[in-house]
Amino acid sequence: MTPDMVSELMRHLLREAMILAAPVLIAAAALSFLLSLVQTLTSLQDQSLTTVPRLLTVTLILLVGMPWFVERLVTYTQTLLTDLHRYLG
Repeated sequence: MTPDMVSELMRHLLREAMILAAPVLIAAAALSFLLSLVQTLTSLQDQSLTTVPRLLTVTLILLVGMPWFVERLVTYTQTLLTDLHRYLG
């Protein structure tokens, strides 16, 4: 396996990881921003006001998006195993 093949594999792996993590991270960041804005405007400083909704949102996105996440992972794995002969020989 040449260094070019390794870098190609890593590039594809990191791309898939970013695609899979993006919906959860974007939703958590947007919700955190909105909750922080509300806390600032109302002068509430309780940490549970931001933690609980963020955890619930991330859990809901993971549960709703699980079929899509699994489908992407299965497709990536099948592609990787199908092209395995390219990398080994």
